[in-house]
Amino acid sequence: MSANKIKLSVLDQSPIRKGATAEQAIQETIQLAKLTDTLGYTRFWVSEHHNMGIIAGSTPEVLLAHLAGETKNMRMGSGGIMMPNHSTLKVAENFRMLEALFPGRIDLGMGRAPGTDRITAAVLNPSNQFREQDFVEQLADLQNYFHDTYEPGTVQARIRAIPQVKTVPDMWLLSSSGQSGLFAAHFGMGFSFAHFINPHGGPESVKMYRERFQPSADLAEAKANVAIFVFCSEDPEKVRRHLAVMNHRFLQFEKGGPIVPLSYDDVKDVQYTPAEQERLRANSYRVIAGSPTELKLKLTWLANDYGVDEIMLVTIAEDFEDRLESYRLLAKQFELV
Repeated sequence: MSANKIKLSVLDQSPIRKGATAEQAIQETIQLAKLTDTLGYTRFWVSEHHNMGIIAGSTPEVLLAHLAGETKNMRMGSGGIMMPNHSTLKVAENFRMLEALFPGRIDLGMGRAPGTDRITAAVLNPSNQFREQDFVEQLADLQNYFHDTYEPGTVQARIRAIPQVKTVPDMWLLSSSGQSGLFAAHFGMGFSFAHFINPHGGPESVKMYRERFQPSADLAEAKANVAIFVFCSEDPEKVRRHLAVMNHRFLQFEKGGPIVPLSYDDVKDVQYTPAEQERLRANSYRVIAGSPTELKLKLTWLANDYGVDEIMLVTIAEDFEDRLESYRLLAKQFELV
């Protein structure tokens, strides 16, 4: 895959920078969407996370309604709706409403994880049993709601997802393990691999998805992309500082303690144990950072390794202007239109 054929997209979590507020984080997501819409990015997805002090994005279905109204060109979507937290009917109605408002521009990206800890997940949906079969049934029901079809004799035969509209959002399954790739293949949905969560096994998962893909009424051919943490800067010192902060943040998550916004000053003098250094090496594959020319080479290699023509960029930066500039530099480097 040559670089000029690679499409770039955005996965945004509304990260809260140190010293900033949740309100600021949401406004920064809006600004980023407006900018990337003019730069030629293909799609813009927002995530669902709960009970995390460093992420403001908890309700993608709400945020999307505003973002789609502020943009004109990109597809707008969820990355993703964490299905175990929700009623399938309510998800169908939320996204049918978005389709009614912005026909042909909406992506429904879905995940099987709760996007939070088990206690919070149980409060979000007290009936959640974390069973794989429940997720599979949700996917089948969702397709029926979107197409006004049903299995005779079921409860769904008496229910319609309102508003009834002619268009259907593009459906994607998100995965960091590969299992959902098999579900995406079975139901004829798109597949997005979260390399930024798990940097191992992704290319094999995408290959298996393509081999087992069954065309659906919504998708005739397999469609896949890969998401990865990215930071692009022409300043080597900014790249070094960024990686230092990301490395420490990865360890924060793994240790399961309080997750708080970080600055470089918080981590610059930290001494890591041999075990922590091993984890830093393992996690280093989750992020690609460097100059524009370096990133063009590395991202092109990543796309070729996965056999995809689209990369979703997840960028968290200490300074908001650096975050915007990273997307600007990559748009220029990949000659987005």
